[in-house]
Amino acid sequence: MTDNLHPMTAISSSRAWLESLRLRTLPLACASVMTGSALAWWQGHFNAGTAALALLTTALLQILSNLANDYGDALKGSDTPARIGPLRGMQKGAISQKQMRSALILTVALTMISGVALVIRACQSVNDFLGFIALGAVAIVAAIAYTVGKKPYGYLGLGDASVLIFFGWLGVMGSYYLQAHQLSLLLLLPATACGLMAVAVLNVNNMRDIESDQQHGKFTLAVRLGASGARRYHQLILTAAVLCCAVFALLTSLNLAGWLFLLSAPLLFRQARYITQQPSAVAMRPMLAKTVKSALLLNLLFSLGLVLN
Repeated sequence: MTDNLHPMTAISSSRAWLESLRLRTLPLACASVMTGSALAWWQGHFNAGTAALALLTTALLQILSNLANDYGDALKGSDTPARIGPLRGMQKGAISQKQMRSALILTVALTMISGVALVIRACQSVNDFLGFIALGAVAIVAAIAYTVGKKPYGYLGLGDASVLIFFGWLGVMGSYYLQAHQLSLLLLLPATACGLMAVAVLNVNNMRDIESDQQHGKFTLAVRLGASGARRYHQLILTAAVLCCAVFALLTSLNLAGWLFLLSAPLLFRQARYITQQPSAVAMRPMLAKTVKSALLLNLLFSLGLVLN
């Protein structure tokens, strides 16, 4: 059986796993560690070994989330040939449920090993050690529970909040703290900006799949807001992200290099205008990759500005 959007042709096992791993999502997932490490550099606390372990742990958590997402959506029948987004290994029949469960167990084990190594290296007190172990456990559960279980929170419209917390607040401030061993409320601004850009990527993905998600009971925030509401929400996300960076630059008196992130503003504005003017779900397909690149650009420029300061 074939579909004009998704030919159900046989694919190799290696290609199926690559599709399910979604390696292209890793740079965006690691942007929070990059930003947190840049903040640590700016404050004179950068630690290359800790930053590297934080990047590895974050990448493994993202891979775990990707695999769990495929597993949960396949079990619930959310990903069908009728959806606009790409089908993955399980949906194409190239990966069995048993194989995916084994992959999930392996990824959880690798994530735990990397996470424990990170906190052993970085934490300077028992309280910090126990606190970050607990946060790591919560992150693993959150990565799996997004689409797996009787009531996955991704199906209840809570995915955006989760992304803001883990890709923004915890990712940036956690990686900073593990290197600097101190925190400031001002860090909430770049952490929120980083998280909001990840939310923007998720929102484009959900706007693309809004029709199929609604049909299969996946009530993402885009489904709950509706097509027009999700587009206004997207404008708000992008605007708030840039404003958070600007307020941080003002309050910390960064020099001209600290405002490099503004170079991404015209690109974000054009994308927001396009998304607002295109009401169809199909029009969101090319915007997903563009939004990922825009999110990376904003974070990269902001981090570069901190390093130059």
